[in-house]
Amino acid sequence: MRKTSEQLRSARWFAPDDLRSFGHRSRLMQLGYSEADFMGKPVIGILNTWSELNACHSHFPERVEAVKRGVLAAGGFPVELPTLSVDESFTKPTSMLYRNLLAMETEETIRSHPLDGVVLMGGCDKTTPGLVMGGITANVPMIYLPAGPMMRGNYAGKTLGSGSDAWKYWDERRAGNVSDEEWQGLQGGIARSAGVCMTMGTASTMTAIVDAMGLTLPGASSIPAVDSAHQRMAADCGRRIVDMVWEDLAPNRIVTEASIRNGAIVAMATGCSTNAVVHIIAMARRAGVDLDLDDLDTLGRTTPLLANVRPSGTGYLMEDFYIAGGIRGLMAQIADRLHLSCITANGKSLGENLDGAKVYNDDVIRPLSNPVYHEGSLAVLRGNLCPDGAVIKPAACDPKYYQHQGPALVFDSYAEMKAAIDDEDLDVTPDHVLVLRNAGPLGGPGMPEWGMLPIPKALIKQGFRDMLRISDARMSGTSYGACVLHVAPESYVGGPLALLQTGDIVKLDLENRRLDMLVAEDEIARRRAAWTPPEPRFQRGWGWMYSKHVTQADKGCDFDFLERGFGPAAGEPDIY
Repeated sequence: MRKTSEQLRSARWFAPDDLRSFGHRSRLMQLGYSEADFMGKPVIGILNTWSELNACHSHFPERVEAVKRGVLAAGGFPVELPTLSVDESFTKPTSMLYRNLLAMETEETIRSHPLDGVVLMGGCDKTTPGLVMGGITANVPMIYLPAGPMMRGNYAGKTLGSGSDAWKYWDERRAGNVSDEEWQGLQGGIARSAGVCMTMGTASTMTAIVDAMGLTLPGASSIPAVDSAHQRMAADCGRRIVDMVWEDLAPNRIVTEASIRNGAIVAMATGCSTNAVVHIIAMARRAGVDLDLDDLDTLGRTTPLLANVRPSGTGYLMEDFYIAGGIRGLMAQIADRLHLSCITANGKSLGENLDGAKVYNDDVIRPLSNPVYHEGSLAVLRGNLCPDGAVIKPAACDPKYYQHQGPALVFDSYAEMKAAIDDEDLDVTPDHVLVLRNAGPLGGPGMPEWGMLPIPKALIKQGFRDMLRISDARMSGTSYGACVLHVAPESYVGGPLALLQTGDIVKLDLENRRLDMLVAEDEIARRRAAWTPPEPRFQRGWGWMYSKHVTQADKGCDFDFLERGFGPAAGEPDIY
């Protein structure tokens, strides 16, 4: 049953014949609008994470105009509202420290304003989960507009992948194989347009997950940022959100246990970023779905990797993925594993949206008979170093590290590690296990993307480009290598990683999903008794609030008081 204009949420602000509503109407008239522009029409909020320091979203001012065009064409009233722009490049110490701030701002912006529906504009890594987490809790009809990947990089005839090739060529520069001129050329050629990283990094991983969950228009996550189809998709978002309001198609009808499972399966099949773990768990818990690491590991064991896109794949980038059939083409390959009856933002089921989906290049989007990797992108480890879990991306590292045993080389800070690895006289072998601690949710703070520890220069000079590395940090989704991440509990709160010492033997057994330090239990107990907690990093402000309430990596790093289980969401605001 469709809503009537009297049932619109915004009618509480504009419809009554009283002094307060008089003020609301007069202020819109102050902005140059007539009553005919807004009375009785769905008010659509366009939450825009644009800023002049967020290159990934530099095309959003144009996309806002396209969204408004669609809203007006469908009989709605569009209003743009700015929100926090947690860009990945410039926000320090890490954008992850502010994901929850964006989620809170999104939720409260929606709740406190006369909005009947919202278009959420994001893409750069933390904007997708932050906007979606807030939108789920606010539970007003919403549609997600992904920024889209940038053009492929290029320098001297070589195709470059953002992030992945930065790491690769930085190692070569440290080895003395890249000149200043080449380095400058790479710098100018690796990011050539608006849009998010064009590898299957965190940005494209998260938009693919949200697409599979049904919160975008079908296939929207694959469209490159500067393709004209992206403008058309933005206008379509504006048109569709108006109908979603009339249909009362809110997130609680779309984001379900089944749709979240769809998102997780698609994540595994795309070769997803390890960051997907903390974000999808956080989004699920906002919806009251108890998704955990073991659930994700089970899906990882049974879902083959089909997207042959860097960094887990070889050669191809997101533009190739789009041309080859995009996310709809990939989902069609695994349709029998998905919950096809899930309702999506366009009002149709996922199964209906996959009708006619095709793959046009089966080397970019592989068939089940020829996967890039026989299992999914991620594996979850347990053991006496990570009793609450840790993650690794097997498809992105050398298989020789799937079973590895070697002495630990432990660093207590990134600065200490950085100084040591540039020392060409460092006593290190390829069998060593590099360990960085105090880099988790509290220790970082914010769990920075420090987990791809650089290979020591002494080994770089000998031709080595990978080794086993362990940390309680995260890793850029564009990264690769034998990196164990998200060790929980983190060392800063006394997790076992805090007790590891240089020289201790560390054992990784990927097949059995184990990560252990081969240290006697009584010695571990002695070290634990001697451990003293570090001084708090924050004494006031946002950091203090964050440190008091953030959960550990295995719980999604959300605030404990924002999860569905903490209590019901606030109701509609009083208007007097």
